[in-house]
Amino acid sequence: MIKKELSKSSNVNEPIILGIESSCDDTSAAVVKGRMLLSNVIASQAVHSEYGGVVPEIASRQHQQNILPVVSTALKRANVQLNQINAIAFTAGPGLLGSLLVGTNFAKALCLSLGIEGISVNHLKGHVMAHFLYEPNEEPHSPEFPFLCLLVSGGNSQIIQVNSPSEMIILGQTIDDAAGEAFDKCAKVMGLGYPGGPIVNRLANEGNPKRFTFSKPHVEGLNYSFSGLKTSFLYKLRDELSVNPNFVEQNKEDLCASLQQTVIDILMDKLLKASKKTGIKRIALAGGVSANTGLRDAYYNYAEKYGWNVFIPKFSYTTDNAAMIACAGYYDYLEGKFTSDDLVPFVETTLA
Repeated sequence: MIKKELSKSSNVNEPIILGIESSCDDTSAAVVKGRMLLSNVIASQAVHSEYGGVVPEIASRQHQQNILPVVSTALKRANVQLNQINAIAFTAGPGLLGSLLVGTNFAKALCLSLGIEGISVNHLKGHVMAHFLYEPNEEPHSPEFPFLCLLVSGGNSQIIQVNSPSEMIILGQTIDDAAGEAFDKCAKVMGLGYPGGPIVNRLANEGNPKRFTFSKPHVEGLNYSFSGLKTSFLYKLRDELSVNPNFVEQNKEDLCASLQQTVIDILMDKLLKASKKTGIKRIALAGGVSANTGLRDAYYNYAEKYGWNVFIPKFSYTTDNAAMIACAGYYDYLEGKFTSDDLVPFVETTLA
């Protein structure tokens, strides 16, 4: 039975889990003993920047080239032999099908050769469970159940009520585009490059967030919408560029700051409503956009204003990584939730 708070326990008899993540364009492998992280290796694919976005076919081929050396390096850094692994956790979805197939098939084949169990992990749950990782000589700082988690990335924007490692309820989610996608696409129309989120964040730190006003969609309940914001941003550029062809270059810092502040306002407004509706004041942050410094600052400001206890992941746990997959797999291992040999990846955005 899972206790309300997952405290640090002795690692002597804890299982060793190898995690594999290949949902998009990062190939990653990690090793955990219990919740303690022994290694976390990520191979990124810089080639996609040339195309302004991830090219699925290229991504899957890069995964095929990277997965063996990445797994080998993770085991070496953890000082763990293959025969010491108790199970292999791998991302089964959501994500790009070709990329998922590489990681899934590699993990299942390795499980078969070693005679151990495989654990299929939902990528979104992995982001949430990253909060329960800790490193050697480090005390864990993880939220008690239940808590709320704002999961924001290039493909997802969700408010999740986390009751236990196996019970997560989506309270609200985007009905169209995700927050990270809005950053990427707005950055693209400004000619700033890919991925756009980090570039927008960097320029926003030098700009005035109140300089420009963009649309904030009114969506009922706790759901999000960012398509209207993108359209509003595009129309603003179109109108200003017709008068001044150098408008973007002359105002990119203020444009990024205003765009970023609008996205943060939209995210935090619904998160505050979720906290008031549920009465939960333990609030976590997860996903690639959780690396955004403006959003992190907003979390601390709301914590002070509304009495929240906030949990913000290390930057190394914000991007797609196998450490979070291994950690989520650890809890499934404790409950005996193993995957079948005929499992196939899924691409739908769901917590099921």
